[in-house]
Amino acid sequence: MDDVTTRMDSITGDHDQVSREICAVAELMRTAKTNGELGSILSRELQKYSLFDLQIIGGRLNTEIERLPSPYRESIRPHFREQLFGRHHLLLAMYRSRAFERLDTPIRDRESFDGFCTMLPKGIFAWDDSSERNPYFRNPKNRLFYYLISAFTMFILEEPGHPVGMPFPGGFKVEQRGREYYCLIRDKEKEIFYSICNFCPALQSEENKNPE
Repeated sequence: MDDVTTRMDSITGDHDQVSREICAVAELMRTAKTNGELGSILSRELQKYSLFDLQIIGGRLNTEIERLPSPYRESIRPHFREQLFGRHHLLLAMYRSRAFERLDTPIRDRESFDGFCTMLPKGIFAWDDSSERNPYFRNPKNRLFYYLISAFTMFILEEPGHPVGMPFPGGFKVEQRGREYYCLIRDKEKEIFYSICNFCPALQSEENKNPE
């Protein structure tokens, strides 16, 4: 495949061509049978992001965080960064150490994974970012990055799409209890077909309110 920057230029590129390229990525992901195969595919796709691309993604993330009210903004900032860039670093570290070559376990919940791959192309274009003034922020490859990282977290690490400890309005957090994960909003995003919550391994919780 060509470099992702060339393939997915949402600013001047053709919408249909961009859509076809994203569909190709989703179909390539679907061919993975094991965690290792999926990890290798995701790694190759993510290595196509240049330093400039990552700076743009980080800039948009910071912009979204700054729009949140304080003190919620300060409490959630490290979790958002871990969700994207912490996992990005871990994935590439695993690839470079050849860890994916040793992961031969089948992908967990094949039905959910196939549903994720089916959702991905339409989900990327369902986001409403028309209010973004910076044209670089309105690039589908930025949203593809988010989904690639989410696939790594949920289907390879088998962890929630949002990190453990991540706070939500109302004093609720993603929790880990033993080997299980719990999240209050797990089942509250069903109407949003492109939400990663619909594919998250966390269980629905009604009892994880932070007493503080």
